[in-house]
Order: sequence, then structure tokens, then C-alpha cells
Amino acid sequence: MVKAWGVWLLPVLEAVKVSPLIEKVSDHKDFKKLLRTRTNVLVVYTKTGDSHLKLLSDVAQTVKGQGTIAWVNCGDSEGRKLCKKVKVDPSSKRGGSMVAFLKDPSGPPLWEENPEAKDIVHIETEKDFRKLLKKEERPVLLMFYAPWCGVCKRMQPIFQQAATETKGKYVLAGMNVHPAEFDGLKQEYNVKGYPTFCYFEKGKFLYHYENYGATAKDMADWMKNPQPTQPKTPEVPWTETDSPVFHLTDESFDSFLEEHPAALVMFYAPWCGHCKKMKPEYDEAAEILNKGADSPGVLAAVDSTVHKAVGERFKISGFPTVKYFEKGEDKYTLPHLRSKDKIIEFMHNPQAPPPPEQSWEDKPSSISHLGSEDFREALKKKKHALVMFYAPWCPHCKNAVPHFTTAAELFKEDRKIVYAAVDCTKGQNHELCKQEGVEGYPTFNHYNYGKFVEKYNGDRGVSGTSSRLDRKSPVKARKTLVSF
Repeated sequence: MVKAWGVWLLPVLEAVKVSPLIEKVSDHKDFKKLLRTRTNVLVVYTKTGDSHLKLLSDVAQTVKGQGTIAWVNCGDSEGRKLCKKVKVDPSSKRGGSMVAFLKDPSGPPLWEENPEAKDIVHIETEKDFRKLLKKEERPVLLMFYAPWCGVCKRMQPIFQQAATETKGKYVLAGMNVHPAEFDGLKQEYNVKGYPTFCYFEKGKFLYHYENYGATAKDMADWMKNPQPTQPKTPEVPWTETDSPVFHLTDESFDSFLEEHPAALVMFYAPWCGHCKKMKPEYDEAAEILNKGADSPGVLAAVDSTVHKAVGERFKISGFPTVKYFEKGEDKYTLPHLRSKDKIIEFMHNPQAPPPPEQSWEDKPSSISHLGSEDFREALKKKKHALVMFYAPWCPHCKNAVPHFTTAAELFKEDRKIVYAAVDCTKGQNHELCKQEGVEGYPTFNHYNYGKFVEKYNGDRGVSGTSSRLDRKSPVKARKTLVSF
């Protein structure tokens, strides 16, 4: 693929050294040969010497082996003839990241290159940031973001719409502050995660905006009457509610089991969404089992983030984990017990659970199973990555696995494509899944060199999966791989 950028660049001394990685071309025949023999060429046309040759050299070094930088100086006699022949006007300009462009010329634009984001003020440097705050009379709502952030990607269209709807009254700006050079700025404005929204009036920071589920109208309405974020009412710990469940500690655990020969214990973490969902069911079951005179057993719970010794003793690695103890002995682990009726039914007739299925990770396949420790490093090496975020207990996920695995087999020989999966219930993966905008299972995200492109929300009833996969287009392929 050949692309030509016309760039107006300031004159400098011709003595500036040109990197050997930059192909300087002035002869038309040499030019045609270059385009014929190289597959990915960025041609930069200038009027004179180039004040940006250092930048171009850096780009050429970065994309070495993936693309070629060619330079035509339309200011010298030979170059002028070539520019005239190919009908290029060096005074035209196209902005954006040359490295990102060369790595994937047909890929999605950066946010600052997206025409729908024309009403956003895109800030590239700290100097530009300070300048905006100093000179802008209108209120400014600034979105600090990172290119890989899933929540940022989800909110950018909303932010764009708000910018368009409030144009002239307010300034909505965006700034990628993920690079280390902005660490001081992040500390100054308490940017601890992405996105972070800061509201300024006459250059002075006033408030953070923290409604991450906002619509464009919500943002516009808030800016009409900006207010500090009200502190959330802290959630009352389960141990302090009027719960019929027996809440155990490291100290009381063993003596409790001595007193109760049949006990079901739920190990949980307060932040765990699945635990929160299960608590009401567990409470309702405890209302019956813990208060009945002829109860077959009792229900107890342990906050494993506080009482860590018990959790370590029983090797608790995920939440919730439900265990049945008989006369103090750890008898069964019961991942299928989640509802009131199932819990009561089990306690009246304790039975060993069915043998666990072999985990997806342990089955041989072409899927790359990733976690928080290797997710970003693995994806940034792939031109196209389709990632399935899942939970092992999720029925829809189980139905999707064979189709996703089949699709991965079709692309296993292509080094630029990867089909990957992340178990959101495992270890620290829940934080990763949260960052990537996962709100339900399964969630399919498409990435380009580690950059989030889009979430797949298409028809899940597509038939003929394997036969319809387009080997040349993983993006098309992902739209036909889900059939459940």
C-alpha cells in the first residue's frame, strides 16, 4: 500500500543529515521502482530542506521492516519535476501519527484524526495544555485518557456529541496522558485511572466529573451548573447488616465448626460482583436454615479480604467459593450452588458435586489465554486481535467456546492475527476486564496493535460460522464467529 502525505515544513540548512533509512528520491523512474518494489511506503513531499528530518528518521527507525519513508524535496530542480509529474502540492497537510498510520494504513483513525471528533480540542503537549488554560475564557471540560482504555473508547463518542452540542459555550478537550512524560501532570490533577474528567473555569481547576455512565445531555446539563461529586454513601459491610448468616473470623472459624457438624461456608470479597449477586439468595436460605429447629445444617460466611488466614488455609483463589464442612472436615467445594432453592436442597441431601469439567485453558487449542500480567504486551504485537472476556460458569460463554476455538484454528498460521481469551474471574483479571469495559459475559473486543477498535454486539444467531469466515479479514470473520 502506498500513501502520500503532503507536508509544509519550515526551511532549514540543507546540511541537515538525512537518515540512511529515509529514501530520498528525485528521479521519476527511481520513484516508480520504489513504489513497485516496496509494499508499504509513506512519501513525504516538502518545499525545501526539512526541519522535521529528525522526526522522520525516528519514524523510519520505528517502522523498520514494516514500512518505508520516502522523501521528495520539491524545492530542488529534479524534485520539482517529480512533484509536478505526480501532481503533488507540498502546501497541503495531513496530521496524525505517522508510526500508527504506517503500521496499519487502513486501520481506525486515532481520536484526533476522527472527523466526528472535530469539535474536540486535542492537546498533544503540556505546553499546549497550559496555553489553553491561560487563554481560554470559556469553561473547559478536559478528558485525560489512554489510547488502550476501553471505558475511554466507550465514552469518546458521547464526549464528542457533548462537544458539538455545547460548541461556542464550552470547550471540551482531550489529552492522552498515558506516556510517562505526563506523570507530573497526572499527579497534579489526581489522575489515578482513565478516563479522568477535569473541569476548569478561567484556568482554575474546580471539579472532577465522575459520571461514567453519562449521556451527552448529562454532560451538557452538568456544565450548566457544575457541582463537586457527592461522596458515595459507603456500602454497609455484610457483617454489619441484619443478616441471618453466621459471619466468621480467623479466630472463630474452628470453634464454630466444632459446634455445628454440618455447615456451608461462603468465602467472599466485598468488591466481588458475583458475591453481591449471591448474598440475597444466601441470606434468604439462611433465614430458613439458621433459624429452623430441625435444620439439617447452617450457613456461614468469611470475608477473605479481612480474614486471610482461613482463606489461605483452604487455598481460596476466587470468589465466591462455597465449601461444605462435615464435622469440621472440608468435604465438598460447590461452585454450582448460587440460588436459595439449590442451597436448601443441597443441605437436606448433601452430595458430592459432579466432577469439574476440564478448564478451557487446559484444553489444547489455538486460543491465547491471557491475564492481567501479559495482556497488553501480547496484543501490541498483533495487527488484529479478537478477545473474548468470559466467566467459566457463564452458559453463553460455554456455548461460544467451540465457535471461537474453530475460528482461531482457521487463523492459526497468520502471525498478525490472534484469538485470545481472558477469564475475568481469575486473580487480578477482574480489574483488567473492568478497564476494558466488560459489563457482561461473554464480551468480544477487537484490538489493533493493542489499541481497542470496537466491541462486537452483532447477531448471535449467525449460522454457517466456519464456511463464512473470511481469512483475509479478521474483522469480517469476527462478525460471523458467534453462533449460539
